Amino acid sequence: MTIAAGHPDLSFADTVPADRDELVGLLATGPFPDALRAAIKTSRLSLDRIQHRLGLRGITISVATLSYWQSGRRRPERPESLEALRHLEAVLGVPPSSLTALLGPPRPRGRRSRPTRVLPIDALWSRRERLATLLNRVDTSSDCRLGRLSQHDRIEIAPDGGQRSLWVRQVLRAEQDGADRWVMVYDAESGPGVIPELANLSNCRVGRTAVDEESSILVAELVFDRTLARGDTVIMEYQLNHTGPQFPASGNAYCRKFRLPVREYVIEVRFDQSRLPARCQQYAVPAGEEGPSRRRNLTLDPSGGVHSVALGFGPGVFGIRWDWPSR
Repeated sequence: MTIAAGHPDLSFADTVPADRDELVGLLATGPFPDALRAAIKTSRLSLDRIQHRLGLRGITISVATLSYWQSGRRRPERPESLEALRHLEAVLGVPPSSLTALLGPPRPRGRRSRPTRVLPIDALWSRRERLATLLNRVDTSSDCRLGRLSQHDRIEIAPDGGQRSLWVRQVLRAEQDGADRWVMVYDAESGPGVIPELANLSNCRVGRTAVDEESSILVAELVFDRTLARGDTVIMEYQLNHTGPQFPASGNAYCRKFRLPVREYVIEVRFDQSRLPARCQQYAVPAGEEGPSRRRNLTLDPSGGVHSVALGFGPGVFGIRWDWPSR
């Protein structure tokens, strides 16, 4: 999702004020065709001029395709179309990923195809009903106002194979005024009562929390030090610690679920030198698919860890899994 050098990221302040409120609302709620049509209208650019500016960026796209996208007759789904959309966001002066996020999972083929909207927060979780109950107890209104610029997860695995801790660093940007918190969801997917302790918070504090002890799901508001205005960014850090020994089983995997795209995602898994895995593998499950579609074997570094980087990923699930040596 990186914009080419020399092309500034235009803000809504450069657009026509009369159209701004409508555009901001559609970028938050969709659907995609309506938001794209509003962005084109606000930019005051004809489809021919948009095509020309995309061409200067090395993107070849027909005026007919742009027209189909804004009418809802077609939508960008192929990799080259998604790349064109990322450049189109820059040409139209809307925040990166704001239009891409409205696409949701790939649309099913056939006569019953319907436009998709932004995925619900609980869409990618297997225990949706339990999670939905917890989400109703916290304030999720800031979620769609925040763009995901960068996410870094570092997981520490104990000698017994359980998860010792998770360190998280996020860089978020407000795409609308008023964002003041991030809602964290942690699903241990282990036995009952496995709830980690939140610690080492930076640039945020714990607000309301909701816990399902039976399912080991924790939902917590991480409230920023100040309310963000559109364009403001925040660098937020926190850590989730488990007590041991006998750390909770990790399931030999860790994943992050993205309902909206993220520019950059870094995932690290650090193993104890006394017990190293036999194999580690990166995997990705794009939203709308039933199983991993992208896999890659990873090599342990000298310190006993692996990492992987995803650029422009989401919606979907991205993670690392591992196998222990046979005994």
